Amino acid sequence: MSAAAATGTPQTDRPAGDWVHWLLDAARTRLGMEVAWVSLFTEGSQLITAATGALDAMNVQEGMRAPLEGSYCVRVLSGQLPAVVTGAGRDPRTRDLEVTGELRIGSYVGAPVRGPDARPIGMLCCLSRDAGAQLDGESVRTVELLADLISDHFRQAGAGTAPDLAARRARVRAFLAQGAVEVHLQPVVELTTGRTAGYEALSRFPGWGGDGPAALFAEAAAVGVGVELEEAALRATLAGAGRLPDGLTLGVNLSPDALLCPTVVDALLEHAGCPLAVEITEHSRVDDYEAVVAVTRGLRRAGVAVSVDDAGAGYASLRHILRLDPDVIKLDIGLVVGLHTDPARQAMTSAMVAFADETGARLVAEGVEHTEERDVLVARGVRYGQGYLLGRPRPAAEVLGGSPA
Repeated sequence: MSAAAATGTPQTDRPAGDWVHWLLDAARTRLGMEVAWVSLFTEGSQLITAATGALDAMNVQEGMRAPLEGSYCVRVLSGQLPAVVTGAGRDPRTRDLEVTGELRIGSYVGAPVRGPDARPIGMLCCLSRDAGAQLDGESVRTVELLADLISDHFRQAGAGTAPDLAARRARVRAFLAQGAVEVHLQPVVELTTGRTAGYEALSRFPGWGGDGPAALFAEAAAVGVGVELEEAALRATLAGAGRLPDGLTLGVNLSPDALLCPTVVDALLEHAGCPLAVEITEHSRVDDYEAVVAVTRGLRRAGVAVSVDDAGAGYASLRHILRLDPDVIKLDIGLVVGLHTDPARQAMTSAMVAFADETGARLVAEGVEHTEERDVLVARGVRYGQGYLLGRPRPAAEVLGGSPA
């Protein structure tokens, strides 16, 4: 049975006041997915407050608590996953996550539920066991619209005002005060020669616990200190930027919100003598392009390049690229996975190569894991790549030599 057949139509026999369940039914039916739920965050976990659809088939129940760490939710909020995930069992970002197997996730769409201060207090999630070939950017907009309606409902009901918010914020800030950021570097290489052309800086927080940085980034965003965390990670990276060999570029990831923070911009300008590139993730919505572009123009004048990260995966992809006019375009891993067996992905890759050539941007393919993918990228004209086949992230001290900065 297909996902669309399994979902049926929105249930109309619910109590008139059961607004959230009705919206969840509408979400999964509109997207052709099996399960929809809304959750509220508490420290370290999410409580599924309402859920509809084939719950038993996907091991989901109303009232269940699930850890935030390792979840798709935290990865979407922190920009490590796009709002739409298709082929989750094949995508290297999701296939090995425990939750993918536990919930039998083949595809996913998620959008944050926000409190009165616009901070994420939970998520609206739609899931199916199939690969979700029908999902697209319109699917994201649908879920975002319904998440906004649910946000309004919760705001009227007083949800998301848990008394532990101040304590959670204090805990994150106390951790940041320790300076416990470990910088790893992953190489960007020339595909035909294997020569290293630069590095992308990735932050690790071993003192926070868990298996990755996504949970901390999501928690920081939820309590309103996401930009503070980004700035701490940036400063840790820039502290060692001077040791980068000549001719190599160092990419640093920043959200649009962080780019609009004066102290973040000041930190970048202080190190403009190093070959830097600011990577703006496509998973983050840009609410004020004019303000962001004003900042990127100033950075460019100082010699800092601008890169669009995860191109092809997030909000209004082509408009995002056109408005930001990047020096570097990084193809999202979702376009690279299985490239050698997918003519549509190959056609999109060729189109992006032509676009980059016309605009003078450098094109970098992310998530290259197999030689077959690399070979097709080369055949299609992509010069640079990044991924486990080409080099795994390593501590900056190992890559650059000398004592950690």
